[in-house]
Amino acid sequence: MSDDRRLAVLRAIVEDYVSSHEPVGSKALVERHQLGVSPATIRNDMAVLEDEGYITQPHTSAGRIPTDKGYRLFVDRLANVKPMTPAEKRAIETFLHGADDLDDVVDRTVRLLASLTRQAAVVQYPSLSRASVRHVELVGVGGRSALLVLITDSGRVEQRVLDVRSAVDVETLGVSLAALRTRVNASVAGKRLREARDALTDLVQQTPPADIAIAAEVAASLGDCLTASLEERVVIAGTSNLVKSGADLSLSLGSVLEALEEHVVLLRLVQELAEEDLGERGGLSVRIGAENLHLGLDGTSVVTTGYGGEAVLARLGVLGPTRMDYPTTMAAVRAVSRYVSRILAS
Repeated sequence: MSDDRRLAVLRAIVEDYVSSHEPVGSKALVERHQLGVSPATIRNDMAVLEDEGYITQPHTSAGRIPTDKGYRLFVDRLANVKPMTPAEKRAIETFLHGADDLDDVVDRTVRLLASLTRQAAVVQYPSLSRASVRHVELVGVGGRSALLVLITDSGRVEQRVLDVRSAVDVETLGVSLAALRTRVNASVAGKRLREARDALTDLVQQTPPADIAIAAEVAASLGDCLTASLEERVVIAGTSNLVKSGADLSLSLGSVLEALEEHVVLLRLVQELAEEDLGERGGLSVRIGAENLHLGLDGTSVVTTGYGGEAVLARLGVLGPTRMDYPTTMAAVRAVSRYVSRILAS
């Protein structure tokens, strides 16, 4: 559809329906929008839009509401994503300021997105298939116990407390741990996680006989940390916002909530979105209604973007009814992504 006037009519219908939750009639469009044409012309334009599948009439004698196709055209023809206000930007920065590790960053981010958009928010942990070991710390913490800390270049931290049963005494354990820490970092630092895990066998074999038992215990624990770090994870917040959506999701709410509980579904979804051509919307990806092929999500819209800078680490976004405020939601997702990327880069 190339007629600019009909596009303006569609935009007005989308905006009014999102704000009023009620089907939109031609009289309301004349009263609320300066479209510069007669009511009869608007009615004709609405008839064409309906014939072409962009709007529909839910009930006889009712106004019109956008279809998935109509929302798609509205999103694709957005001239600009609505900018965040200075107050909104300060609120984002204040909420995220002071996050001291990756878990804290992810937790704050998902809660912030849910609050800003009043939708269900989803944040994927940085994909660790490309992550590398930054450093391994290994220190005694009293008696025969030791603390093992794995830090990746994506900011992920895994910790384990070891009961080093093979240690002869506490003093010997401290010396052995210090020497082993040096060898461990020489062996795995800078390696991808899977490569680092594979290198542990050689590490144990190359350890002096006096420390080989301790090295085996440390390697086993470090291997567990590396395996745990490779697991893909998503975090969700704001599912209660979907319940508040009322009639928009009333028929499919149970299916949507079940889909959200299946993290495998969400991981597959964000991975698919990461592979899509993101067009010219600043890296934003929007799936609307039936474009979501996953069971239970075909009545929702999903807005996501990557975070982590040029080398995108993962994705974050929101999920809600197709009747969502797309310009505001897209702006919030993009703004939060930029702040999170800045935090992780610092």
